[in-house]
Amino acid sequence: MLSIETVSAFFLASTLLALAPGPDNVFVLTQSALHGKICGLVVVLGLCTGLLVHTSAVAFGVAVVFQTSAVAFTLLKAIGAGYLLYLAWQVLRASPEQIRMQGNSPKSLGKLYRRGIIMNVTNPKVSIFFLAFLPQFADPARGSISLQMVTLGGIFIVATVLVFGAVALLGGTLGDWLNRSMRAQRIVNWVAGTVFVGLALKLVSTGK
Repeated sequence: MLSIETVSAFFLASTLLALAPGPDNVFVLTQSALHGKICGLVVVLGLCTGLLVHTSAVAFGVAVVFQTSAVAFTLLKAIGAGYLLYLAWQVLRASPEQIRMQGNSPKSLGKLYRRGIIMNVTNPKVSIFFLAFLPQFADPARGSISLQMVTLGGIFIVATVLVFGAVALLGGTLGDWLNRSMRAQRIVNWVAGTVFVGLALKLVSTGK
């Protein structure tokens, strides 16, 4: 079992990392501004579900494949970038009315949840980050390393939910204000589309 000191230090480090600007929290902010607070929180849940996949991959050694295989790493990056470009195309072609209707549709919550999962899972940098970050807080003398990895991943997810949840609420408030103006909504759509394109380019251009 992990010590209280280790858990506290890891939670603090995880919170600070979640606060640092990155693709995931920018993604949450834009989705919340486009679709509202509830939808932003659903995206957060999707992202954190993706973190469960990365945690499991690290705990059971699958992430090593993406660290050692350039082909696997490049393929997953290409899938993630392609999905982001697809989201950019959807946002840029949608009118403000379409965005509002999609945001109010119960069916869209499932889509947004899956969107969060795909956004996170198709970023191999997360698995490699976990592979480098989590073991620093594990201690072989305290039992199963795999169990410690799972525990640390769970703590990281809690920190992420707290930080990204706050980002979703902030983005939703911004979106509510912008929804009063059709022109502002169009600007948000273009900004969000540009952000998605930028995230796709960044994902493709980054190395291991």
